[in-house]
Amino acid sequence: MPETPSTATVTVDERGVVTGWSDGAQRLLGYTAPEVVGYPATRLLADDTGASDDTGRSGERTWREAAGRERWSGTVALRHRDGHRLEPRVLAHRRTTNAGGAQWLVVSAVAGAAPQPAGAALGERAFAGSPFALAVFDTDPRLVRASAGMERVLALGEEQMRGLRLPEIAPHPLNDRAETAMRLTLAGGGPQSVRVCLHPADGQAERGWQGSVTPLEDPTGRMRGVCLAVDVQTELMRQRMLLLSDAGSRVGAHSDTRRTAEELAEVAVPRFADVAVVDLLPDRRPGPAPVTPGGGPPALDRAAVRSVPCAPGQGPARVGTVGEEPRYPAWSPVAECLVRGRGAMYAGGDAALARWAEEDPQAAWIRRTGTHSLIVVPLRAAGTTLGVALFARHRRPEPFDADDLWLAEQLVAGAATGIHSSRHPQQHTTTMTLQRSLLPRTLPEQGAVEIATRYLPATGRAGAGGDWFDVIPLSGARAALVVGDVVGHGIRATATMGRIRTAVHTLADVDLPPDELLTHLDDLVLHMAADEAGPDSTDTAEATAEAVGGVGTTCLYAVYDPVTRRLALASAGHPPPAVVTPAGAVRFLDARPGPPLGLGGLPFEAFETELPEGSLVVLYTNGLLQTRGHDMDDALDRMFAALARPAASPDTVCERVLTTLLTQRPDDDIVLLVARTHALHSDRVATWNLPFDPAVVAHARRQVTDRLTAWHLGDAAFITELVVSELVTNALRYGRPPVRLRLIHTPHTLTCEVTDSSNTTPHMRRAHTYDEGGRGLLLVGQLTRRWGTRHHPTGKTVWAEQFLPAH
Repeated sequence: MPETPSTATVTVDERGVVTGWSDGAQRLLGYTAPEVVGYPATRLLADDTGASDDTGRSGERTWREAAGRERWSGTVALRHRDGHRLEPRVLAHRRTTNAGGAQWLVVSAVAGAAPQPAGAALGERAFAGSPFALAVFDTDPRLVRASAGMERVLALGEEQMRGLRLPEIAPHPLNDRAETAMRLTLAGGGPQSVRVCLHPADGQAERGWQGSVTPLEDPTGRMRGVCLAVDVQTELMRQRMLLLSDAGSRVGAHSDTRRTAEELAEVAVPRFADVAVVDLLPDRRPGPAPVTPGGGPPALDRAAVRSVPCAPGQGPARVGTVGEEPRYPAWSPVAECLVRGRGAMYAGGDAALARWAEEDPQAAWIRRTGTHSLIVVPLRAAGTTLGVALFARHRRPEPFDADDLWLAEQLVAGAATGIHSSRHPQQHTTTMTLQRSLLPRTLPEQGAVEIATRYLPATGRAGAGGDWFDVIPLSGARAALVVGDVVGHGIRATATMGRIRTAVHTLADVDLPPDELLTHLDDLVLHMAADEAGPDSTDTAEATAEAVGGVGTTCLYAVYDPVTRRLALASAGHPPPAVVTPAGAVRFLDARPGPPLGLGGLPFEAFETELPEGSLVVLYTNGLLQTRGHDMDDALDRMFAALARPAASPDTVCERVLTTLLTQRPDDDIVLLVARTHALHSDRVATWNLPFDPAVVAHARRQVTDRLTAWHLGDAAFITELVVSELVTNALRYGRPPVRLRLIHTPHTLTCEVTDSSNTTPHMRRAHTYDEGGRGLLLVGQLTRRWGTRHHPTGKTVWAEQFLPAH
């Protein structure tokens, strides 16, 4: 049997003194703990150089640089107790002790490498065709294989991690629990759902990333290891959307341009970047950025600077001072960005970045901090260049990618809109007028739900946002409830909201299920972004950052049916609705949100539940819960307490919720929609299953007439008989069995529905003078208020709705 690897674990304090020595360390070097603990770690080195990092550098320089990092990986030349030299690969983590000090945790896999043939076979089997970040662990459990995605997330190569346990690769309490789940799986407990922290610098380390642990067995059924899988792309998308949502509620809440610049920097660091710098041009007329006679931009005003320390225990990195007036050379990345009017991304090895860092004293911080990745984005709004924002990474190991550039452009676009509108306050009034004109002034008449709504624009916001709501009557006495939130603020965001709201109405008329409607809406937003980018644009992300384009918009679309009392919904990145039962129990619906609109290619999931009659359905935008003075948990507790109290009407609920949650005018737009559900009981609905026989048409007419008489609707009998004849005849002639006829009677409408199992959709056509057919649906359309077709998995329903005058 191959020898199972173990780990040499050593702890070293800030003075370089060994404070901990494991059995694996003794096995590696031969020293017992009393021979090493309390002595300088340098006694273990084989020579004066002692170490080489993964770049090939060695000696004291490597040790000095390692002391300034949170993690170091490389080979160390050590002397065994018996005198022979060995060079193990080590992974070292800097961590804080319980006493508040700092120490190094140094680990190295020792003794026989993991069983390679079996490990390779298991790894290839698990990795085949999977988009996840994957790692295979043996039965110890120690890492055997890591996919390229896992290497990117951890910023470590497989050879640096092989033979180590997950908590040794990435020390964190979540990973300790994940290892416990691995051992449970290895013991026969089956697949486990876990949360892991593979990316401590992402600003969400305490929450972690969602992953799964699955058993790996050989063909004989013998347990050979486990596979850890993490859906990295979904997690990164979630984090980016959370950051955009946070920025939407925080950046631009004041009319002061410097404060808006500071808010942009505060949102970006440390969740997105290690350094953020915002430089503003003087207030001027629209157009491209001006240039000086030397070719570069004029002096800018440094409005905001924010950075993290270059190393633990140090102060923030020195990257400039607020109030200074930098002048950038014409060849610098900043000047080129201002001239081109679009963002750019630079890696540490790019010649342009290296030259700027070497030749421009204002950029010396790039070299001093060890910046390895930089994004430069112009602040543009309403065709005017307002300044430039720089985002850099020196402490986070992973470089910026194309999605990060897109995110930076979205963040900067929101701030630029705020700065422009604060310099031109008259535009705020225009935006508010447009916003209110695009929202529904009155709610349509429908009987499925009793509705109350509230819209509160942000205070001090540079331009209103794109929050909206809608109530749309659907066939079969159903009603659609819609809320949404367009990323950004200002006229463009408001206009985009109007386009998306119109699209929702159009798609609702087609009577699509909620998940299909959001899929079509997602495609529309992608087309809108491409149209606004223009045919000559080579960078859609840049264009949409300027033009908003709807990318990142959240939307919740729900349909309530009073006949079945079922609520169906789908979410595009929107907060879940709350439901209050008639008994006062409050809960969020467990609807899994899909991605925000405009990302493309990702599915939306439908959710359906049955509600007791008289339930409250509460839809809202994120501004309701992201209020100043309250954290999210406190806001949720307050909202639930307000909803649990009995209320006479949805209007009372709206007022109570807003009074409870808002102690001052909001920083972000707020939409609140409260619907109390009604139910249509069997005495208002009549259903008949019809034989697939043309002779049944006359019988169906008689049954309908009898039911209308019982409902005291004799005046509607003539038109209803004509509608029933046409719809049933079409179903028998062009459809497939079974055929079902249904009448729905609400206080103001009478709906006739005929359902069959064919997906063929009837079309209205104009009959010529001497044609014998072709007038049926035309007649239905003229005699009824509206008619249409809705599809479902087992066929279609053709319906026609009459308006009943009040008696």
